[in-house]
Amino acid sequence: MESRSKLAWRCRRGTLELDLMLERFLAREYDDVAYSEKMAFDRLLDLEDPELLNYLMGREQPIDQDLVDIVKKIRSVSPR
Repeated sequence: MESRSKLAWRCRRGTLELDLMLERFLAREYDDVAYSEKMAFDRLLDLEDPELLNYLMGREQPIDQDLVDIVKKIRSVSPR
């Protein structure tokens, strides 16, 4: 599993919406999720930005149920 600093770097996507959602999830929820969810988050970060943005904006849904679940968690983290 990657270090926290590497994950933070991978969360910087260059699109404000993606950056905010991913970094907020990493800062607030990542430490408390199950190992399987951490692995799903890692796989999610491997996706290309357009596909990732479509998932996180709710325009499309991943086929993989683990990705569906982690997307829901990321979307549920509200801005403060």
